[in-house]
Amino acid sequence: MISKIHPIPAFSDNYIWAIHDSASQQLAVVDPGDADPVLNYINENDLALSHILITHHHPDHIGGLERLVEEFSPVVYGPEPSNIRGISHFLHEGDQFKLFDRNFEIFEVPGHTLDHIAYFSNDEAHPLVFCGDTLFAAGCGRLFEGSPAMMVESLNKLMKLNPKSAVYCSHEYTMANLKFALAADGDNQELQDRVIREQQKRDAGVPTLPSTIAIELATNPFLRCDDNSVQERVLAECGSKISDTTEVFAALRSWKDNF
Repeated sequence: MISKIHPIPAFSDNYIWAIHDSASQQLAVVDPGDADPVLNYINENDLALSHILITHHHPDHIGGLERLVEEFSPVVYGPEPSNIRGISHFLHEGDQFKLFDRNFEIFEVPGHTLDHIAYFSNDEAHPLVFCGDTLFAAGCGRLFEGSPAMMVESLNKLMKLNPKSAVYCSHEYTMANLKFALAADGDNQELQDRVIREQQKRDAGVPTLPSTIAIELATNPFLRCDDNSVQERVLAECGSKISDTTEVFAALRSWKDNF
């Protein structure tokens, strides 16, 4: 069984998620942008790297892949369109596989990049999603390759997941995202309460992640584009007429990019 999911810090704000199988002492990691912290973690915990999960092609998510593959020959799952070197099993929308004691389903979630995928496990007791840079705690990824409509569709897929699902994204961006969320949705009491909770975590030196889908639905402005208060704030900021939620999202994302 999976005994724990642990964040391995990398670079200035990345998390490489480490998934343990307590029965075999095997390890899977998600988006190893740097091999060194993964190797240190493996050595410190006497583990064997058996699997790697890749969400998209950006260097801070795959930079350590080649070295880890050379050293451990793990099974490597990832998206096909990116042609990432080292992937052994290419994945598409609706594909499923078993990792240790969990079944995972794949969702294609382009927008941040065109090749982005998310890994969802609807375990009855502890559902979870590894969503890379598509959905962040209180935010979402920049649109480097995709369109606003594409990202809205991707976020809608994640919004429909089990509300209890733990959200394992790849960066500790939470406090910066919450600062913007307050500008976009400042009257939201649940958001105000969340700011206090998350700041307490950071003051204690612990990660703000994982979040949950339920928390994001209640406090993430990028998932609340149909909310009147968010729409009013966006309208006041951009000063032009907005006809649908995709345009709200596009204006919100542009505002955040320059915030």
